[in-house]
Amino acid sequence: MRKLVIITAVLFLAACGSDQHQDLKAELKNMTKNLRGHIAPLPVVKPYEPVPYKAFDLPDPFGPAKIQLAVGGAAKGKGGINAPDTRRPREPLEAYPLESLKMVGTLSQKGVNYALVQADGSLYRVKVGNYMGQNFGIITGITDDQINIKELVQDASGDWTERKVSLQLLEADAGK
Repeated sequence: MRKLVIITAVLFLAACGSDQHQDLKAELKNMTKNLRGHIAPLPVVKPYEPVPYKAFDLPDPFGPAKIQLAVGGAAKGKGGINAPDTRRPREPLEAYPLESLKMVGTLSQKGVNYALVQADGSLYRVKVGNYMGQNFGIITGITDDQINIKELVQDASGDWTERKVSLQLLEADAGK
């Protein structure tokens, strides 16, 4: 019985060592016969050279003195001249962006030209000197087909600059 087990084990081991994938092994050996691994040498490491910090005598860019200087400079510069009056009472049309307002007509009473402006379904009567839009826009002129507005906008440096815009008359559709 013992001999039978040994013979069976030898046969199983012989079956495992078959040349089943010899063609793949030969092709792989043929493809890699001229390849030799090459590792490039490591780069030379430069020695560390510390850089001394010499900015102790310079003013701190985030200190309160620097911030007050920047804020004070914007108020004293040309922006202070054009700055809007924030203490005056706000008018109703200043709550709307200029793009959402529509000029729908004009009228004249006692020699004063008025424009009719529609905002959120409500109709407003405005004249030269009234404010409209969210950029401190003051009406400088009214014609039959447009409202001329001077806006004050703040640039990146904090200065206030004037910008002239106009609101065109909304033409009614003839088919309606």
